[in-house]
Amino acid sequence: MDMKGNGPELIRFDWAMKRLLRDKVNHGILEGLITTLLNKKIHIQKLLESESNQDDADDKYNRVDILAEDENGGLYLIEVQNETEFAYFQRMLFGTSKLVTEYIKRGQGYENIRKVYSINIVYFNIGCGTDIVYHGKTEFRGIHNNELLSLSTFQKQKFDVSEVSELYPEYYILKVNDFNRWSKVPLEQWIYFLNTGEIPDDATAPGLNEAREKLKLERMTKAELNAYYHHLDNVVVLRDNIYTARNEGRIDGLAEGLAEGLEKGLAEGLEKGLAEGLEKGLAEGEKKAKTDIAGQLKAMGLTADKIAAATGLTTEEIEAIRID
Repeated sequence: MDMKGNGPELIRFDWAMKRLLRDKVNHGILEGLITTLLNKKIHIQKLLESESNQDDADDKYNRVDILAEDENGGLYLIEVQNETEFAYFQRMLFGTSKLVTEYIKRGQGYENIRKVYSINIVYFNIGCGTDIVYHGKTEFRGIHNNELLSLSTFQKQKFDVSEVSELYPEYYILKVNDFNRWSKVPLEQWIYFLNTGEIPDDATAPGLNEAREKLKLERMTKAELNAYYHHLDNVVVLRDNIYTARNEGRIDGLAEGLAEGLEKGLAEGLEKGLAEGLEKGLAEGEKKAKTDIAGQLKAMGLTADKIAAATGLTTEEIEAIRID
């Protein structure tokens, strides 16, 4: 059942992470999200510096993260990603690996490695799957009997955990872009809010009632509103540019490839020519789409390194692109 809220207009969650949720008085919102996701009460002790956070109001790439620490020393890397990134799985791995090595002092025993949770809120289709929330953890199973390797009694007492997987980083992926059905399930209520920006009056999930109160647009100053609306414009423009460039590139490349394939097919056989033409057309279309996107991002002022990460082009190819 769709429920378009009649309540106050709320600030997008990614912008709230940039500007509002870093304030200690607003930690209850993040605590509510983590508590709902992990199904256990979490209390944020403090927020830590995170290298990849982007807090520039003109950041058009629109990626933001928060690194939180709970009272037991656990680390929670919460990241919002709005645009497609084909190597996102690997970046999740890099982020947790970096935290594991950063938060242990040289010479300390391995028992001091911190527990890391990677919580990823994505607004694009990552991988192939139909669920809205995915959980990944590390387990060891016997290759002959599928037996799950467990901890010894001493290890359970020493580390205060019951499973080997609890010693390793855990990953959560929230695919929120297509979920717009209000639910009585707390986790689905959070997904609904993350996608629509709406919180109906009967919300019961931890943190949502606080979010409804503290993320109202009307609480923002005029300067904050201007920056926020500029941010929304950047998101819309970037998504439109990428969508248009990809589709125009594919169409142009496909047309060129078909023409070449037909001509070649007359000489060497229609079937073979069409296959080769289509393959080349798709490749050229993809390259053209990447080049068009890179040109748009370059015009927006992004560095060659960031554009390369977003498109897969080399920095030399990006520098060679001319902007009229």
